[in-house]
Amino acid sequence: MSDDVRTRRTTSGGSVNAWIRNTDDGVQLTVTRNDETVLDRVPLGFSIDGTQLGTDAELVHVADRTVRDRFALRSGKSAGDHDYEHHESVHAFRSPGGVEWQVILRVGRDGVAIRYALPALDGTTRVTGDRTAVTLPAGSRSWVLDYQTWYETPRFGVDTAELASGAYGLPFLTRLDGTTHLLITESGIDGRFAGAHVRAGEPEPQGGPDGPGGSAPGGGRELRFTLADDAVEVARGVVTPWRVFLVGTLAELVSSLFVEELAPAVAPELADATWVRPGRAAWSWWSDFYSGAQLAKQRHFVDVAADLGWEHLLIDCGWEDTWVPEIVAYASRRGIQVHLWTIWRDLNSPEDLRKLALWRSWGVAGIKVDFMESESKDRYRWYDTILTESARLGLMVNFHGSVIPRGWMRTFPQVIGYEAIRGAEYYVFFENQALTAAHNVIQPFTRNIVGAMDATPVAFGAAGRTTSDGHELGLSVAFECGITHFADHVDAYAARPAAARFLAELAPVWDETVLLAGDPDTHAVIGRRAGDRWFLGGIATGDARVIHVPLDRLGAGPDAQVWIVADSATVTGGAQATGLAERETTATDAIDVAVARDGGFSAIVAPAGADVFRAAPRPHHPAPVVHPPIAELGADGTATITTDADARLRLPAGWTAARVSETGWAVRPVPGLRPGRLGVVTVERDGTDDTVPVVAHARVVCPLTPGEYAVSELPMIAFVNEDGPVERDQSNGGGNPGDGGPMRVAGQEFERGLGTAPYSEARFHLGGRAELCTGAVGVDDESAGHARVSVLADDCEIFAAVVAAGKPVTTFDLDIQGVRTLCLRSEAAGPDDVGVHVDWVDTTVHVTSVNR
Repeated sequence: MSDDVRTRRTTSGGSVNAWIRNTDDGVQLTVTRNDETVLDRVPLGFSIDGTQLGTDAELVHVADRTVRDRFALRSGKSAGDHDYEHHESVHAFRSPGGVEWQVILRVGRDGVAIRYALPALDGTTRVTGDRTAVTLPAGSRSWVLDYQTWYETPRFGVDTAELASGAYGLPFLTRLDGTTHLLITESGIDGRFAGAHVRAGEPEPQGGPDGPGGSAPGGGRELRFTLADDAVEVARGVVTPWRVFLVGTLAELVSSLFVEELAPAVAPELADATWVRPGRAAWSWWSDFYSGAQLAKQRHFVDVAADLGWEHLLIDCGWEDTWVPEIVAYASRRGIQVHLWTIWRDLNSPEDLRKLALWRSWGVAGIKVDFMESESKDRYRWYDTILTESARLGLMVNFHGSVIPRGWMRTFPQVIGYEAIRGAEYYVFFENQALTAAHNVIQPFTRNIVGAMDATPVAFGAAGRTTSDGHELGLSVAFECGITHFADHVDAYAARPAAARFLAELAPVWDETVLLAGDPDTHAVIGRRAGDRWFLGGIATGDARVIHVPLDRLGAGPDAQVWIVADSATVTGGAQATGLAERETTATDAIDVAVARDGGFSAIVAPAGADVFRAAPRPHHPAPVVHPPIAELGADGTATITTDADARLRLPAGWTAARVSETGWAVRPVPGLRPGRLGVVTVERDGTDDTVPVVAHARVVCPLTPGEYAVSELPMIAFVNEDGPVERDQSNGGGNPGDGGPMRVAGQEFERGLGTAPYSEARFHLGGRAELCTGAVGVDDESAGHARVSVLADDCEIFAAVVAAGKPVTTFDLDIQGVRTLCLRSEAAGPDDVGVHVDWVDTTVHVTSVNR
C-alpha cells in the first residue's frame, strides 16, 4: 500500500518541497530542499489512550489550499508588516478502529510544519504519545541543550554520532551538509496542549536496514518528539501545536519569521497596540541584588538611563506598593516607563490577577513574571490567562523561568521578552558555572531564531568572566529582545565612554536582521537595521584573530561610514581582555576587525553623508498638577482633586471620577473602603512621546473613625529603609517584602508592629483625627548594636530615645491631637552600629472623636 501526495512550495532562492506517503510502514513525511533530501520518511501520527494512530491507516481524503496573510510585529528581528504565503494540505485518515484523524501540513519559504487533529472526536480523549521522529544522518553536527523546563542549561555543539541518549530542548539545530541546516522547534501553542521536547536515541529499524529510522551508517541518531505531560486531555479539533522544521542556510534561518507565520493571528483589539514600546532598559538587580527595595537607587538608574536615551526601568524583587507610584511618576518625567517583577504563583487566582489592574492604574507599563518552570498543559492555561489579561490592561510582559517562544509575539504583541536561556544572572548565583563564549555564540543560530531572548547582556562586572569587553558589548546587538535589559550597573556603562556612546545610539527596535558571518562553533556577526543605519554585533569563541565581515547585504552604498568599538588588546592566552577601543573608517564591501580571545566588537554602519551619531538625553518634563496630594473622602463619599485642564485620570478598578470644573474632579472609590485605607489616583498628561504620559499621583484616603488602629495595618504614604522594605508584623528580614522573622526583643516575642533597618522612616496619614499614639520600640534580638529612635508629628520630634540590643523595649504614650502626618524614625546611634534592626511593637493610634 502506498498513497503518495506531494505538497510543493518554491522560492526564489531554491525550493522547499514536502510530501506525505501512506506506506506499509505507516504515514510518513519527506522534505527536500533544492531537490536534495532533508528529511526522509519521517513517521507521523500519535497515540490516544494507548491506541497508536499512524500505522495501518486508511487515507480518506486530501484537501489543499493556499494560505496568504499579512501580520505586523511590534518588536523582534524585523518589526513592521510582513506578507507570507503557505501551501497547506490536510490529510484525513481513518484508523482500523474507526478513529478519524488528520495530519495538517504547511510548506513555506523557510520550512515545513505539521500538526495533528481529531476532527470528529466526541467528548474528550487523552493524547498519550507522539510518533513523530526525525533521523539525523551520520556525519552531521548538532547544537543542543540538555532539556530543562526553563531552558537554562548551556548550549553546546556535538557531532551527531556522539550525541548522548537523553532529552534535549528546542530549538534543536543540525547541519546536514555544507550549507543546509535543519532547526526543529514548535509554534502555535496555547492552553489546549502541553509543550514538547525531543529525545535522542538509537534509530528504530523501519522499512528494512536502509529505511528511515534504520541503523544509519556511521552512527545516525533519532529524535523523537516527547510530550511534557504523560497524557494530555484534548477535545475535538487540533490536538497538537505545529512541529516546525526550518530548513536552509544559516543566514536564511537567522532571518526567518516562519515560527511567527504559523502562529494564530492577533486579536482585532491588539492589531494597533501602539502602547507596546520596544527599547532598552536599566535593571539594578544584577549589580546590586536588593536594590529593588531602594527608591533612591531606582531614581539613580532612571537618571542615567534617561541620559543614555533609554526607554525603560525594570524593578526586580524587593519593590513595595508604597513607593511604586512615586518612581513611576519620577521616571515618566524623563519619558521612561517602569516594569515590575513578580512570581507566577502570585498571579494564579482571580483575586491575585486584580494586582495587574492595580499596578496598571499606577501607570506601570509592564511586568516581568518569573519561575513558571513548566511545559505542562496546566501551566500553558495559566499563560493563556496572563496573555489575555495583560492584553486587556495594556501591560507589556516579559516571561522569565519560562518556555521558549512559540509565536506569541504575533498573537500577543505585548510579549516583549522570554528568558529561556542561561544568561548573565548565572554570574550572580553560579560563579563556578560562568557563561562561556562558546555558549553565547550558539544562541543567534538557535534560541534567538525563534524569538525574543532576555539574556540580560553586557555584564562588564561579571565575576569569573572569560569573555572580552568587546564580546560583552557585541551581545547588545547579537542578542535580540523586544526590551533589552542590560545587566550591569548604569555607572559601569557611564565609566566606559565608548560603550556608553554605543548603547546610547543602539536602536530601540529593528527593521531587519541578517547574518553577516559566522558559524555556531566559531563566531557570529549579526546585522540589525534601524532606518538607514545598521548596527553590527560580533561575538567570537577561541583564539584572538581577525574577523572578516562582508557588508554587501547591508546596501549601505559606496564609502559607507563605519564606527567600530572593539577589544583594545588581543590577548591570546587564558587571560580576559579588558578595555575597548573605537575607530572610524569607510567601507563598501567589507571590514576586518581584530578581536581578542573570546572577543567581539560592535559597529554602526551609515550611508556616506548621513549622521552616524544621533542619540540625545531624554528631556525633562514638568509634573502634572495634582492638588491635594492626599485627599480625604467627604460626607458624600467623594474626594475632590484639582489637575491640569488637559489631564486625565487613571483609577483603581471599580473607582469612578467625574469632572466638576475645568480642572476639578470628584473621585469616588469602590464601596466599602475602610477607615484609614487609601487608593492611588494617577493623573496623566501627554508628554512629547504620545506613548509615554507624564504622571503624578494623589492618594485618596477614607478618614479615620473612632477606634484603635495598629500602624502595621495602616498604609504608609512613604517610607525609607536601609535594608529592604519596612516589614509589617515581622522583623526587618532582608531585601524582599515578607522575608522577616518573628519580632523578638530581649527574649520577648511580639505579634504586631513594624520591622525596620536604620536609617528608616515610616510615614502615616492621620488627617488630624487621632488623639494618642502608644507603643514600644527596641532592637530585635536578631541584630546587635544601638539605635536612636524618634517619633515625629508633622515633622516635629515629640519622642526620642536610644535603644540597645538585649534591652527591653522602651514604651511611649504620646499626644498627637491635630497631627496630620506621623513618622516613625530610626537611625544608627554610632558608626559601629551597622546592621541593627529596630522593631516598633504594638504601636497604635487612638481616635476617640470625629469632630475634627
